Amino acid sequence: MTKVSLSTKLPVSPDKVWKVIGGFNALPDWHPAIKEGKLDAGGRVRMLDLAGGGSITEKLETFDDKAHAYSYSITNSPLPVSNYVSTLKVSEDGKGSKIEWSSEFSPAGASEMEARKVVEGFYQAGFENLKKMFGA
Repeated sequence: MTKVSLSTKLPVSPDKVWKVIGGFNALPDWHPAIKEGKLDAGGRVRMLDLAGGGSITEKLETFDDKAHAYSYSITNSPLPVSNYVSTLKVSEDGKGSKIEWSSEFSPAGASEMEARKVVEGFYQAGFENLKKMFGA
């Protein structure tokens, strides 16, 4: 299994960050690669339309509002990954917050390095947009 883990810091409280990113269908609100999202299965499945075309279907695995964290798996995607499970977490960091986005997956249809670059690029694009949103 390939592991990816990236983090970034923001100059606002974890509660403020979580209000923006904590909903399972909040990705379209803050990630530039996601055009639209829809929930199904009582809110446990999200279908994401990508800005460049294509879609991703993800299943909510765990959700802890108090700990500001959730985990999800990808069930259908054009990304070069399989058996993908990821966690998004916000924690306190001094006077601000730290966002951690991590995953484990098997490369599919691409080398491990290529799959890692795609996942890291996706995480980084989200982080960069959050930095703009929160003035970091």
